[in-house]
Amino acid sequence: MSGGRRRRRVWRRRGPLRTRLALSVTAAVALVAVGVCVAAFLVVRSALYEQLDLSLTQSARLAAQRNPGAAPGPLAGECRFLAAPACAEVVAADPTEDPATPGLLPVDPAAREVAAGRKAPYYTNITVAGYPARMLTTDYAKGRALQVALRADTVEDGIEEAAQWLVLTAVIGVLLAALLGSWVSRTGLAPVARLTATAERIAATRDARHRIDLPPPGREDEITRLATSFNTMLGELEQSVAAQRQLVADASHELRTPLTALRTNAELLARADRLTPDQRDRASAALGRQLREVTGLVNDLIELARDEEPQPLVEQVRLGALVEHCAQAARTHWPAVPFHVRVPAEPVVVPGVPARLSRLLGNLLDNAAKFSGNGLPVEVELAAGLPGRGPALTVRDHGPGISPEDLPHVFDRFYRAGAARALPGSGLGLAMARQIARAHSAELMAEAAPGGGALFRLTF
Repeated sequence: MSGGRRRRRVWRRRGPLRTRLALSVTAAVALVAVGVCVAAFLVVRSALYEQLDLSLTQSARLAAQRNPGAAPGPLAGECRFLAAPACAEVVAADPTEDPATPGLLPVDPAAREVAAGRKAPYYTNITVAGYPARMLTTDYAKGRALQVALRADTVEDGIEEAAQWLVLTAVIGVLLAALLGSWVSRTGLAPVARLTATAERIAATRDARHRIDLPPPGREDEITRLATSFNTMLGELEQSVAAQRQLVADASHELRTPLTALRTNAELLARADRLTPDQRDRASAALGRQLREVTGLVNDLIELARDEEPQPLVEQVRLGALVEHCAQAARTHWPAVPFHVRVPAEPVVVPGVPARLSRLLGNLLDNAAKFSGNGLPVEVELAAGLPGRGPALTVRDHGPGISPEDLPHVFDRFYRAGAARALPGSGLGLAMARQIARAHSAELMAEAAPGGGALFRLTF
């Protein structure tokens, strides 16, 4: 028994959804059809017997009126014939009063109870001369009961005919339920089938450009919302794949030049016996510089591959002290550029990873210093923020600024404006800064500063 239940559970889990839905709909509709047919059969049977019982009650009343105070024994009628009137006989409470010749109707102890007044009248299905009949036993006189019977052939035939028609109706209903279940499963699961086919096509072709066809507006349902969500997911996947391919292509392009220079200098140093000491020094310095450039580029790519900050490293960071520390480090790297820092007197605290926030601020300061000319300041200001708003940090340089056509792309990976192509860098600093900002639930924006230069605003 447990094995059968286990097999049924496995089938419910693994059977085709369309088959399970069709069988479920078929079973539900078939159950309703069979239930209606059974109810109709009971109603028809009850109505036919109710009509026969009414005829028996009228016949009993007529027999009692025509034969008042009759002695026990048959009164009238012959139940063996279908067209004969109802047959009736009187039953005594005391069996010793019965006539010597018994009548056609059977007498049971319950009829004696009715004659004695200890039982209510009742109906009984009997057989008279081999034919079905129905008999009413009711009170008649003191110590007497009256039994009236009628042939029930017509009622039995009517019930049998009704049962045949209802069985035929139930069978037709079950067949229609099967057809309806198949149609419902086929039409109801058509969007699911399209979704499955699209997913299988994407899995086979690895092409996320496919989409599921949606019905016209106004006909949305749960499946349509699922398909819409799936299309949205496919769009995000397509963008992610495109961004990944673009990142690989850009990284390959950026790495090609320093790797070529590395190989050239390495091959040159391999023939160091042919070089003068000055040439060897220059080649060694170039090799070290290019190694640092490639190492920095690879480290930046690894940092960009991170989607979120590790939660165990998150702590409450004092932004004022962090800004001062990063500005001091920038002064060391860019001694010709003055950095003016303004932080509020009250502490400004945000949750974050100190090392990552330092990297963000360092990238912003390096970018500003790179575009500032010698002697032009970089202005850094930290504001505590108004009530209900987080703190904000601005970094402004006094360089050439950002052209309107470059402004939408300054945070793109490997993007470098025309004025920056001659400057050192890989074009990943600002992309990394925005990624770190978003990982800390902050927003980093760039805009043209009033009076010239670029302004970067970090809002927590």
